[in-house]
Amino acid sequence: MATITFDSLKLSDKLKASGFTAEQAETVVRVIAEAQDDLVTNKDLDVALSPLKLDLAVLKTEITQIKWMLGLVIGGIIAVLAKLLSH
Repeated sequence: MATITFDSLKLSDKLKASGFTAEQAETVVRVIAEAQDDLVTNKDLDVALSPLKLDLAVLKTEITQIKWMLGLVIGGIIAVLAKLLSH
């Protein structure tokens, strides 16, 4: 996962300067650090989505091939029906 660094000591000092106790400031800093462990970066997302994008491209190609085959089959059926109905 992503690692976003921040100056925990500086944050703790700012919190204490604004009225937090040392324990409260340390708790806030710890909670922020733990929350950042769950964050993902764009690079993380790109790595995770890359195989999905490849699979999607393959599926699009297969769908295009199926459309062409279906068109040929329908064209063949129409040709056979036209031949049968013309006699």
